[in-house]
Amino acid sequence: MKTFCGRANPTTGALEWVEESEEYDYHQEIARSCYADMLHDHDRNEKYYQGIRAAVARVKARGEKVVILDIGTGTGLLSMMAVTAGADFCYAVEVFKPMAEAAQRIVEKNGFSDKIKIINKHSTDVTVGPDGDMQMKANVLITELFDTELIGEGALPSYEHAHQNLVQDGCEAVPHRATVYAQLVESELLWSWAQLQLEVEGRLSGSAACLWVAVPRAHSVCDIQLSQVSPNSFTPLGPLCTMFRVDFICAQSSGRAQVVLSWWDLDMDPSGSIVCTMAPSWTYPQPKMGPVSYKTQCHDALIQAAVAPSLMLRCVVVEGPLDAECVLPACGEQVTEGEELSLTVCHDDYSLWYSLRSPPSRPCCTCQAHLVWTRPRFGELNDRQRTESYVSALRSVLREDSVCLSVSDGSLLPVFARMLGAKKVLLTRQRSWLSRQKLIDRKSLGQISVLMGEPYFSTSLLPWHSLFFWYCRTALAGLLRPSAAILPCSATLHMVAVEFQDLWRIRAPCGTCEGFDVTPMDEMVQQSLDFRESREAEPHPLWEYPCRALTQSTAIMTFDFTQCVPQQPISSLGLLIGCCHGVALWMEYHLTNDITVSAGLIGPISEQGDCEWSRHRKQGVYFFRSPWESSGDGRAAVSYSFTFEPSSGDIKMDFSIESQ
Repeated sequence: MKTFCGRANPTTGALEWVEESEEYDYHQEIARSCYADMLHDHDRNEKYYQGIRAAVARVKARGEKVVILDIGTGTGLLSMMAVTAGADFCYAVEVFKPMAEAAQRIVEKNGFSDKIKIINKHSTDVTVGPDGDMQMKANVLITELFDTELIGEGALPSYEHAHQNLVQDGCEAVPHRATVYAQLVESELLWSWAQLQLEVEGRLSGSAACLWVAVPRAHSVCDIQLSQVSPNSFTPLGPLCTMFRVDFICAQSSGRAQVVLSWWDLDMDPSGSIVCTMAPSWTYPQPKMGPVSYKTQCHDALIQAAVAPSLMLRCVVVEGPLDAECVLPACGEQVTEGEELSLTVCHDDYSLWYSLRSPPSRPCCTCQAHLVWTRPRFGELNDRQRTESYVSALRSVLREDSVCLSVSDGSLLPVFARMLGAKKVLLTRQRSWLSRQKLIDRKSLGQISVLMGEPYFSTSLLPWHSLFFWYCRTALAGLLRPSAAILPCSATLHMVAVEFQDLWRIRAPCGTCEGFDVTPMDEMVQQSLDFRESREAEPHPLWEYPCRALTQSTAIMTFDFTQCVPQQPISSLGLLIGCCHGVALWMEYHLTNDITVSAGLIGPISEQGDCEWSRHRKQGVYFFRSPWESSGDGRAAVSYSFTFEPSSGDIKMDFSIESQ
């Protein structure tokens, strides 16, 4: 059965009716579920296995049969571990139907169908009794319900319901408890992601003008990989503090904070001898290996999926309540060294927040800016070097009689242009105006002397979605003076072949995991990836995922904004040589002939292939189905083909291995 879905094309801005199969959402969820990176995480799996074996042994030592309740079973891996460890029976609960079906096939393939029952329900809907989903209450509870905020996936309500309805009093739990840590720091980098501070000086002529903007702070949770935040970019203002512990037998909490780096650990057993730590790599005694040998492998999809322990961390920039349970000597915002600060952490069922004042009420945004701008967007607007590039470009094209039109979402370019002396500045009110064919004030026909954009649009995901600016420029052709300046005047799509440290795991087949056959999961994911005729690039913030460049940056195609969008496709062909997992793609915007702003690589590639990526935009990543490697004599290579389709605004890409 086919259905038609209306959507705004992120590149052209046009309203489209797209024919989709009723199975489209199903396959998209499967392809994006990203269980592979968790299955490839040997250290995480081993810690769970050790905890499960210990829990099963304790129950057997009491002379009891071992009945497992596995909430959020995913592939069924932890349930199979439990049965292998000696459990008598396991109830494996999975709410996502495709995943539950995959788990059923995996359990059957490994010969555990007589001891593992897959229940396709939310755990809070599971019942116990002769006619219920479970015949008896469990005495071992196994869960994997955690995200970067620990409790953001609803772990606490699930635990509460399970303890009240599904498990015996005094049951064993794996993991047994979690500990949340926090550290107060001073960091211009982290602070720039939470509030806006700008300063622009000077006019084209006459007296100087100064603009300074400060947006009030608000509760802002930033899910980032702190291992990729250099210790040189922050100054600790106090010691690492244990904020509180959540005991999964009986949940409790208390704690404190101001500008905080936060992470957590999982104790897999009551004694705390089996620990899975989320600590960033710079806290480890040895690089990339923690005190419990937890390797740094992670992916931001874990925030939305059935989350496994990972190194995804949260940076919280908040002001708020004060309490007196944890006292830190600190120096920072309006405090001096040696001053005592009480840090308080609070939580509800789904989130944490820190504060430095009482009462510890939940903070909320009152400036509205945090409803419009994302954390990377705040960082982009606070990037002084980037701002200077735009201001310099504006100075080069502005005149005292300039009439400017800005096409960008939430941009400060109109403010800059006015402060620099432009006669008049117009701006579009909403992105949908193009699809409705509503032009700006028709009195401005032929009067616009400067069309400017960053370009930035809130609906853009992939780098080339910002080509919406080009379609706007084409639609606005009648408003522009013949000599109008277009800023940026062009953009170039760049590509580099890369070898990822960890990100490749999200697309890598698992085969076997800890001795269990999980190929049905691989088959299901592959079918979902094949559901569409052509594969697509995905958006990822590459600064958080270390990779090594195996080729030099290649300019694939250039888009000339001084001209209208062409009628014919633009194509590019070429070769890549090296060993890689995929290619990274990004746009560079040429504001003028000599001023360029990159949304990807922001520095040269080192001799070792090290890359420095922009923190403000996500780059496109095209994953190869399997890593390829050239032969020693360099006779093997990957050919690429890119085609920009003006009618749809899409960039189609294809890669194939060929001999030289």
